[in-house]
Amino acid sequence: MSSQRESGVAVLIRARRHQLSLTLDELARRVSCAKSYLSHVENGRRGPPSDTILSALECALDLPTGRLIEAAQWERTPPPMKRSLVRLQSGQRAARRLADLAAAGSLDSAFRTGELRRLVDTLAPPGDEPARIALPLEVPLINSVSAGYPTAFTDLGYPARIADEYVRCPDLHDPDAFAARVVGDSMAPDYREGDIVVFSPARDVRSGADCFVRLEPDHESTFKRVYFEPGEAGAELIRLQPINPDYTPRVAPREEVAGLYAAVSVTRSITP
Repeated sequence: MSSQRESGVAVLIRARRHQLSLTLDELARRVSCAKSYLSHVENGRRGPPSDTILSALECALDLPTGRLIEAAQWERTPPPMKRSLVRLQSGQRAARRLADLAAAGSLDSAFRTGELRRLVDTLAPPGDEPARIALPLEVPLINSVSAGYPTAFTDLGYPARIADEYVRCPDLHDPDAFAARVVGDSMAPDYREGDIVVFSPARDVRSGADCFVRLEPDHESTFKRVYFEPGEAGAELIRLQPINPDYTPRVAPREEVAGLYAAVSVTRSITP
């Protein structure tokens, strides 16, 4: 269950398609659906497809039977039930850890380090204490995101939520959030080179939002203010607008945008 929470249907499909070097057109033909629909699924603009399409995708992408369907079932699970399941799993892990510490005679050491208190807090039912302080979410800091022109994207090859460096975000509750350092000055003066910006895939992306943008077909990334605009014959276009007037905007068809993730906070070092 936890692997589905970490990846999600959209990421599973996109990652496997890239691994197999398939274009959206090729995959859409294999599963007999529209390329635009598949693009919206991959970008998270639509919910998981029907089980019939998911089964066809599993076959076309050579994924284990049921992999996408299980991930979709988790995504369709109501948020209150998800939270209950996460709390239950956290409690089970805490109970196992306490049992291991007790068996090893290490409870005193765990008490001194504060681990024992954290484990007990995890096991305590909500409401047992009048006030509980939530630990800040640690967000992985991936490689840089260009605030100039798009550059080759890299997350250093780390799996989801794994990185060499993390940023603490006390008021953020999105487990899939990530951070990146700004390179370039196209988003100046609002953002400066070296700023650390946190992005949340859980936030809705609206026209005028500042976003981490992933572009097809070359897997580029950039940091821009995005605007949704109509094109010819009803096609949707996305304008990637720099804040710095020295840079020109870029307009991309919706199907060339592999991901849009809204910026939620920025951290800046103070220099003399």
